[in-house]
Amino acid sequence: MSDPTERAEEGDAETRPDGGHADAAAAVGAFDADGDAEAADSSASAATVEATETGANDGVRGALRHVFVVAVTEYRLAVRSRWALALTGLFVAFGGVVLTFSGSAVGPAGAERVVASLTSLAAYLVPLAALALGYDAIVGREDEGWLAVVFSLPVRRSEVVAGTYLGRLAVLAGATLLGFGFSGALIVREFGVAELPAFLGFLGGAVGAGAAFLALALLLSTVAREKTHALGAALLAWVWFVLGHDLLALGVVAAADLPGAALSALVLSNPVSAFRVLALSGLGTTAGGGFTAVLAGSGLSTAALALSLVAWAVVPVAAAGVLVRRRRL
Repeated sequence: MSDPTERAEEGDAETRPDGGHADAAAAVGAFDADGDAEAADSSASAATVEATETGANDGVRGALRHVFVVAVTEYRLAVRSRWALALTGLFVAFGGVVLTFSGSAVGPAGAERVVASLTSLAAYLVPLAALALGYDAIVGREDEGWLAVVFSLPVRRSEVVAGTYLGRLAVLAGATLLGFGFSGALIVREFGVAELPAFLGFLGGAVGAGAAFLALALLLSTVAREKTHALGAALLAWVWFVLGHDLLALGVVAAADLPGAALSALVLSNPVSAFRVLALSGLGTTAGGGFTAVLAGSGLSTAALALSLVAWAVVPVAAAGVLVRRRRL
């Protein structure tokens, strides 16, 4: 098998399938090296059953290596494009503003007000940041030409999708933890360590909500044929989940006396609502969270809310991994 770097140099005069990024070229080399190893393992595994089992194990390790290479590449590109720095600065700035205007009262009541205000802010800001970070994950790489060369290598398309998601999730989660962590440090300084568990619940919910909306953005990017279409779909998704769903749910609740199971279904059908209930449940109240003000009787546990956010993150990525196989480059 020829050196993948030489093949990239031969085609460089016409197109740059790696998108012009050194990390993408390195990823191509890693994929090609893994392909050689997997081919040798496949030929050896035909001899005995033991070799077959070993080849299966090597296949799993190879898939994990592929996912890791793509994830590292995506993370490096996001850091170099200042996405990580921009998101961190955004969360620090807005968190500081909320802390300034909401934390004037000293005592537990002041701390609860700050966390509730941060929850309301994150319910709008985190989904928007996640959708902006992920809407071009697939269609954007296709426009750069990087996706075509990666798909031509012995690597599954679903592995590329998973690696892309994990790399961008690392950027988003790091920015969320660092950005809102600054506000958490100020809360501990002002109100004491006793308020830390409530803030950690908010922080974990914010990361979960970001992961859910990044997965939705990845799915939209897989379906869309142009970046503008993916961006428009991402904005519509933000409007629906952040604004439209709560308004519709409030109308339904006001018009009918729904049982607890129906209220729970309304919450779990929206990652924003699940995040709000999860974050505010640590304060002993659901007031101030829009639709969450009527959810005290839903009976949802912390585990159920956390699992719903995990499902919102896993299912769209799995669907994108299936749909990307039908994508024509």
